[in-house]
Amino acid sequence: MTLLITIFAALITTIVWYTNEQRDTYRLGTLSLIYWGASLMWLMDFVFEYAQLKADYFVQDFADILNDSLLGLAVVALGLIAWIIILLIKDPKGVFRKKFSKK
Repeated sequence: MTLLITIFAALITTIVWYTNEQRDTYRLGTLSLIYWGASLMWLMDFVFEYAQLKADYFVQDFADILNDSLLGLAVVALGLIAWIIILLIKDPKGVFRKKFSKK
């Protein structure tokens, strides 16, 4: 589930990045790369875990699916937090510079 959730987040942010005219202002490419990187990480986790467990990988109980889903949502939320911190540091609209600059 973590892989599916992060792939969906990566696909959605990539589509928003591609269709948005202000993609550079809001650094949507950075958010997209964060999610694609997480998707790649979970893909490698899937490959190695499947190599170890074979068909048993697809037989999970509800608690495991719930835990994986919560982990996937936490990864997406952490990616959003990292993106917001990057936006606050870069200050693309100059809001903080205007607010804290001397008049």
